[in-house]
Amino acid sequence: MQNAPGRRPQQAEDFIRLQDLMYLCLVRWRWFVISLVVTLGIATYYLLSTPGVYQRTASILIKEDGKSQSINSDVASMFSDMGLSGGKSNVNNELIAIQSPAVLLEAGKQLKLDVNYSEGGTFHPVALYGRTLPVTVHFYSLNDMQSASLDVEVKHGNLFSIVHVSGTDKAGNQVESDEEVQGKLGQTVRTVMGYVCVDQAPGYSAFVNGYESRKLHVTRTNLYAMTDHIKASLSASISEEKATVIDLTYKDQLTQRAEDVLNTIISVYRKNWMEDKNQMTVSTSHFITERLGVIERELGDVDKDISSFKSRNLLPDVETAAQQYMQKSGDVDKQILELNSRLSMARYLRDFLTGKVGKNQLLPANIGIDSPGIEQQITEYNKQQLERNNLVANSSEQNPLVADYDQSLASMRHSIVTSIDNFVVTLNSQLGNLQANEAQTTSQIASNPSQAKYLQTVGRQQKVKEALYLFLLQKREENELSKAFTAYNTRIITPPTGDIKPVQPVRRNIILVAFVLGFLIPVVVIFIRENMNTTVRGRNDLKNITIPFLGEIPYSISRKNRPTLLQRIQFWKKPKETRQIVVKAGKRDIVNEAFRVLRTNLEFMIGTHPEQNVIILTSFNPGSGKSHLAGNIAMSLAIKKKRVLVIDGDLRHGSASMLVGSPGEGLSDYLNGRTDDLEGIICHGEEYGLVKDFDVLPIGTMPPNPTELLFTDRLEKMIKQVRGEYDYVFIDCPPVEIVADTQIIEKLADRTIFVVRSGLMQRSLLGDIEQFYKDKKFKNMSLILNGTKAQGGRYYRYGYHYGYGYHYGSDKNGGCKNRKVENWIKE
Repeated sequence: MQNAPGRRPQQAEDFIRLQDLMYLCLVRWRWFVISLVVTLGIATYYLLSTPGVYQRTASILIKEDGKSQSINSDVASMFSDMGLSGGKSNVNNELIAIQSPAVLLEAGKQLKLDVNYSEGGTFHPVALYGRTLPVTVHFYSLNDMQSASLDVEVKHGNLFSIVHVSGTDKAGNQVESDEEVQGKLGQTVRTVMGYVCVDQAPGYSAFVNGYESRKLHVTRTNLYAMTDHIKASLSASISEEKATVIDLTYKDQLTQRAEDVLNTIISVYRKNWMEDKNQMTVSTSHFITERLGVIERELGDVDKDISSFKSRNLLPDVETAAQQYMQKSGDVDKQILELNSRLSMARYLRDFLTGKVGKNQLLPANIGIDSPGIEQQITEYNKQQLERNNLVANSSEQNPLVADYDQSLASMRHSIVTSIDNFVVTLNSQLGNLQANEAQTTSQIASNPSQAKYLQTVGRQQKVKEALYLFLLQKREENELSKAFTAYNTRIITPPTGDIKPVQPVRRNIILVAFVLGFLIPVVVIFIRENMNTTVRGRNDLKNITIPFLGEIPYSISRKNRPTLLQRIQFWKKPKETRQIVVKAGKRDIVNEAFRVLRTNLEFMIGTHPEQNVIILTSFNPGSGKSHLAGNIAMSLAIKKKRVLVIDGDLRHGSASMLVGSPGEGLSDYLNGRTDDLEGIICHGEEYGLVKDFDVLPIGTMPPNPTELLFTDRLEKMIKQVRGEYDYVFIDCPPVEIVADTQIIEKLADRTIFVVRSGLMQRSLLGDIEQFYKDKKFKNMSLILNGTKAQGGRYYRYGYHYGYGYHYGSDKNGGCKNRKVENWIKE
């Protein structure tokens, strides 16, 4: 709880600014080049390995008027009276019908689209069809649900060999064989998938020309999969809202096959529509033919009855004998004749409904009963019957919609029978009235013999049947004429056409996406990489720290030790620590200038207290570069003729001892009393490639008990001795809160330099460092930021201008270029 107040003001910005993101992208331009090369390479390979898909579109007009345009108005009126005209076409229904599985299945069968052929290409298989097809393969033993594939090697001399066969048997099990089967074109051979025949096709000569043999891959899909493929490649739509034009579009790898599919679909649709249109005509024709046979027999019986009666009674012509009363009753007879005809047709229709009509059979249309209500009911019944039959053809009898149609049709049949019964009652009532009038007229002719009355009755029956027979003959001819002149309900406006360029893949879009991804991927990687980085990124993360800031040291590494791109991306891993001396006399790169600034600030802090010359360097994390800093700070001071001693106080690792090759004797040997010659164990710099006045006290033997050694009085005695002999004494200590060594040594030191390694130390620990300073846990505490990036955003870049009027970026002024880029972004 005590650390919380110290941590709260140290919160840095967690998300990178757009300005810094742009800067990071510009300085990492190589990432974008690599990303663009990769994405464009992938896009190019995708374009080369993906077959082109072409599109063909056809437009057909759905005629709203079902009447044939080629017949005269009299015949059209006759069809209208019979109820055979189609009325208005429902474009939406036709849109669904033309895409129905039945139409697509029939089109696929006609074009044999269940068998596909391809030849291996450079990047992808090349489909063959039509005139480019060298052979055709027939699978005689497969049913509609089976699939198979095989490789056919087509050779000169009308020879072939099947080298690989696979597929599914009738039980659904996978079957495969590599046995080679040879034969001649046109010959049927036996394979594991049954009998197969390979016939010669138009493209055979061109296919084998110049080759000893060429291999062809053949696949046979089941009919249902073929139908699904056609449906997925086909799209149909109405061109405009109020128009009756349907646009059919089909996509395929081959333009010729796409055109053939569209033409075949239109042909199959028109054929099915014509068959549906003629179903009512055929049903009416069967009914009329049946009734003509019955009436013909009845009419023959009446003729025989009249002839027999006249011969038996030696009667003269009835018409001449009864001319007077027949003239009076002529009008009544005419009405009775008409009523009897209508009554007979009504009874025939009712017998047809209740006795012989099939469940799925259409009813005869207008047959002369002269009842608009009943004729309208029959028309509605036939319409629903056609819809029900079409639904069964495209699905099955078990479809719930079929059951609904059956229920509705049964109800309509019952309604039609009820209407006919009511109509018969009405006709009988009218007929009774007319017969009563006829009886009254007949009774007035008392002198008319009974034979004449009998002949009159029989003759009336003869006339009724003759009139009905002639009427049916006329209707039969009209029905046949209607069937002959029925026209298609569609007209092709635009035959299948399309662009010569493929619609898929769209090269421009693929390249554009590759460019966008090529630029976007590095940006996303950089953005995620920076926002996932929870370590100290640069000076800006320390802006709220109140600890005196001693300096900032940029990251430096030799060319041979530079990290790879993968190591740079894996920022969470511990960076490789470098211990080489980079400070050189007269060298003016950015690192040397940073250590000169650090030296100046250190001298300014010591000021008028030169006796406070014992300084410890510590950190929170191992690998923060304390040994590297100690060595190079000491070198920068030694260049100014200051006597400097670097003591390796990390008795567990001995990192600073590497400056002089880690000799066998050192600090641990002095502390445990093995040697009292302090001067003898101090390594002088000029003997190890360093400079004069730069000495190092290594750890010597690695002790098993470093903490106990540091508690001895010899450590304090040693520090008092070197304090007077050197201008500066730097002690490289272990990280704090890991071992107690630093706290022990700190009591004998005058100042503490706390090293914060950029990219290593977590930002959440900055509050703890601030609390150390406030609690005065370390004497004269100051801060060094080590390992900042010489390029990057505001968190990373080395933000000092050295000299007057120009910037030290590097020996080649590389840092100046980065500064120009940064200024350009700010503008």
